[in-house]
Amino acid sequence: MKNILVIDKKVTGREICLHLSSYQTYHSDSSQKALEIAKVIKPDLILLNPFMTDTDGFFLLDKLQQNPQLQYIPVILLTSDDSPDFQARGLKSGVVDFILMRSDCSPDQFLDWEMLKFRVDLHLQLGEYRLSMENSVSELENNIGISFAELIECKDYNFSGHVMRTERYAELLANALYNAGTFPDSLNIDLIQDFTKAVPFHDIGKIGISDEILRKQGTLNDEELTHARSHTTIGSQILYDISERIPERPYFYTASIIALGHHERFDGSGYPNGLCGEDIPLICRIVSVVNVYDACVNERIYHPAMSHEDACKEIEKGSGSEFDPKIVEVFLKNSDKFARLAEELKTMTNMLGKLNFSDSPEENPAMIQRHSAHA
Repeated sequence: MKNILVIDKKVTGREICLHLSSYQTYHSDSSQKALEIAKVIKPDLILLNPFMTDTDGFFLLDKLQQNPQLQYIPVILLTSDDSPDFQARGLKSGVVDFILMRSDCSPDQFLDWEMLKFRVDLHLQLGEYRLSMENSVSELENNIGISFAELIECKDYNFSGHVMRTERYAELLANALYNAGTFPDSLNIDLIQDFTKAVPFHDIGKIGISDEILRKQGTLNDEELTHARSHTTIGSQILYDISERIPERPYFYTASIIALGHHERFDGSGYPNGLCGEDIPLICRIVSVVNVYDACVNERIYHPAMSHEDACKEIEKGSGSEFDPKIVEVFLKNSDKFARLAEELKTMTNMLGKLNFSDSPEENPAMIQRHSAHA
């Protein structure tokens, strides 16, 4: 059943229940109380009389527009003002429709309830269609993006399944940090959503690294190692250019930051810029931890998979040198969740088909040099 929030000092709750009985209705005669109700129930549609007793209804509209979880709720104004200026103001504030109220009749006849119900039904249907289209576009967009990121694994077969796993680990760690209140001024729900979408692109710069270097059987010389590490700057520029073309998808800009900084180290010995401590963007410091965790608990061409416990010891060992100690602390406190997720992802990876690596660590030192968790 759809939720309708009615905000008006004239219409009573009894009248609302009587005339809109096919919906779950909520009533408020105060804009402040209405805002609190909206945050809890997330109504499917709002009916608002903008001439409130406690404040201007347009102030409430501004508050709704400023809240990412409420800004797309359709709002119909109940008003006796049919002037073009008033309607223009309403449309600019995000209103989708207007219903005229009569002031010279009995309370039950303030509104044309049949017309109101028709308009409500119409906008609820439009809202469902819009939401369905947005979900379809978002799902298609995410799948295309992740599939493109996974193409990099075809170039560097040492990282099969890494994109999928790192995204899941990063989401888990970011939410754990948020719930712990570790970075209250930096982490919020919107950032975590963008961050989670952005993580799969962190190694996309490898598209610009030659296959000869990625698969070289032997030690990389200094020139080759420098070129291999340039996947950070290549990927960042690719993603930044995409974000400039489609600014309505801010996670591409977030992805460009991660691509550039996910190999920086907390002690300043990382690359490409040798950033130190909190000069390294928080999202990069988070990815740094889960990137190494995934490398540890999965089989690589240069080492067998570690146990979860040993992987946690490696993370703890890198606290303060490779990793942000605050992030490591939260990671270790939630290690049981990572252990369960690692088992889940291992099952998923096995279902996709396990690669058969024939090279031994001794036969492929270049892989050790490029992908060691502490390189």
